[in-house]
Parts: sequence; C-alpha cells; structure tokens
Amino acid sequence: MYKVMSVNAGSSSLKFKLFSMPDEKVITSGIADKIGHNDAIFNIKRLDGTKVEKILPIKDHSQAVELLIQALLDEKIISSLSEIKGIGHRIVQGGKYFSHSEIFNEDTENKIRQLIPLAPLHNGAHLIAFHAFKDKAPEIGNVAVFDTAFHQTMEPEDYLYAIPYDVSEKYDIRRYGAHGTSHQYLAQKAKEDYLPNVKSPSIITLHIGSGSSLCAIKDSKCVATSMGLTPLAGVMMGTRCGDIDPSVMPFIINQAKMTSDEVYHMFNFESGLKGVSGLSNDTRDIESAINKNNPRAILAAKMFARSIANYLGQYFVRLGHVDLLVFSAGIGENSSTFRKYIIDDAKEALGLVLDEKANEEMIHGKSGYISTKDSKIPMVVIPTDEELMIARDVVKYLNLHD
Repeated sequence: MYKVMSVNAGSSSLKFKLFSMPDEKVITSGIADKIGHNDAIFNIKRLDGTKVEKILPIKDHSQAVELLIQALLDEKIISSLSEIKGIGHRIVQGGKYFSHSEIFNEDTENKIRQLIPLAPLHNGAHLIAFHAFKDKAPEIGNVAVFDTAFHQTMEPEDYLYAIPYDVSEKYDIRRYGAHGTSHQYLAQKAKEDYLPNVKSPSIITLHIGSGSSLCAIKDSKCVATSMGLTPLAGVMMGTRCGDIDPSVMPFIINQAKMTSDEVYHMFNFESGLKGVSGLSNDTRDIESAINKNNPRAILAAKMFARSIANYLGQYFVRLGHVDLLVFSAGIGENSSTFRKYIIDDAKEALGLVLDEKANEEMIHGKSGYISTKDSKIPMVVIPTDEELMIARDVVKYLNLHD
C-alpha cells in the first residue's frame, strides 16, 4: 500500500483527496476555500470521519498547501511526507499540446504557462499550487492531468470553428472542451458496469452541474463535446450563457454602453440559470421557486433543459445510435426534477421512457438505471470521480507500485 494525492486548484480554492493505492480508498479529503480573504475556510476529514474546520486568513495557494501539509501531520493522517508517493494536479487547459497526462517537468510547466490566456482563472493557480508542493516536498513526483486531454481525439470538422483557417492556425483557436477527466471516467465506468458485452459502445455523457458539458463518445474516445475554446460555450449553465449569437456582444456594448470585458463577465458570471431566473444559479433554489409558480424560475428550468436536449439530438445524429445516456455531476446526480425536465424534452424524438420511481430514488451518490425496459436508449446515473482518475494517472505515469 502507498498513498497518492489528487489536487484541484481553482482561482480561490484548493480541493484535495488522499488515496491509498492500489485499493483506491479515500483516506481523507478537504478544501481550502476563499483563498485571498481574511475569512477563508480550511477543512479536512479526520481518519474517524469527523471534520476539522478553521476560518482564518489564507493569503495565497502556498499558504493553503502549508495548512494542508500541517493538518495531515497534526491529525496523524500521515506520519511523514515520504508516505505520499505522488501528487496529481488537475489542469483545466492543456491546449493542443497534451492528449494525455504528463509528468511535471520544465517543458510541461512552460506549456501550461503559455495557455494561461485560455484559462486565466485556473492555469496560473494550478502552477502556484504545483510550486507550493514542490517547495515543501521536492522528493514527491508530480503529474499534470488535463481537463482537455480526453477531447483531443475529435476530428477537425468537430473541433474547428468556421472562421478563416489561417486565424485558427495562428492563434490555436478551436474547440478544446472541458470536464474531460470526468467524461473519461464516466465512459469507462459505463462500459464496465452497463455495457460489458458491447464491442464498440456509443455513449452520451452529461456532466451537469453549475458548469455543464456533454460528450459524445464512440469506443471510449471523444468524438464531440459541447464546451468550446473556453468553458463558456455549449449548454446553458448556472451562471454561463452557453452558445450565443456572437453579435449579441457588440449589440450590448453599443446599446448599454458597456465594455467588452463587462459583457464577457456578464456572459460568464451573471447569465444562465441565475440571469434568467433573477434568483440563483443553484437548482435547489430554482426548484423551490418553481414550486411557488415563479414564472422566471420555470422559464429558466425549461431553457436549461431544452439546451441540453438539443445537444442530445445533435449527438445522437453524430454517433448514429446511442447505447447509453449517463447523467452525472452535481445536478445530474442529485436533481431528479431537472433530469425529468431534460428527458421530457427529448423523449419523443429519442424514444426515452423514464422510470419515475427510480429517478426519484437515484440521488446522493447512488448509481443505477432511471429508464424502463421500454426506453429505446437506456439511461443511468453514475456519480463522477475526477479525483480517482487523477490518482490513477499518478500511479501510471510515475510507475508506482507496492
């Protein structure tokens, strides 16, 4: 037995899970949140399952890493850092450079840095976290696991935009996608648990949370995904608008006298469920308002569902047939109401038949069918596990073993 850690550094957060390998059991997990604030939150699970939580100033990711390492030692989760054999870092943007995970070296680091303009809130934070761990524990190997890598199997007609080809080539403008680690995990789990005898399965995975994306997968490879150059594209999301006529931006700039940065911020942080409902990006708040017949909450939910249903139809055409629909992530795993909205919008075209009772029961970490045997396409819920995929890649690329 040995230990590896999965790290997910956001712009103001640092999530982590420590695994024992090769049995893939979670030893502990936690988060440093609101990094950069005086009322930041740090929590970690003890070995007995109870949680330690502190509210304190955390000035940067380096200090968050110090807190994490100290907590691992103080709570006797590890006796020394030498017990950790590898650390895997989620990297949002790998651009055209990475079709799989890579050991962190100078070249990997330089390319991640070059891609900061495509993921300004994330790639920089990933590098800060990497250096913080490297400074504190230089003997531990580090692996970069890219959100975009799984989508590198798309064909040019799926990933290119219809702008001048020379512009695409010069500036590397293309559909990169996101949530690739999640989609890859879901495809593998779907094949193992639900399609073991299907030789070359066609699957649509729905990673539906505050950030949402769909992926069309053929024979365990991505053929199309909904997010684009950045995570703003694709289906409607919690605060992101998703696909939109590009002329909306200059129109708003001219009419509302806003700057392009202000409109771009609005598209990313003030749109989607939050913008349409005027209430929240949280589907629980939207559902509560729907139960009170709030018309904008109802409209937001219907728009959200329709945008996803439209992509289901598109990907059915792209794949030719579909062996399985997989719902996952925060909304996909936990909201039977929003799953029903989506399925109802696509059921006539795709022959979907929802098992109402199973749909209500399949929440809070449960995995299983939510379709009846009459459904032309089986539908399942599978909780995603990006951290486990990261841990597996640490083992693979560092060649770890007992």
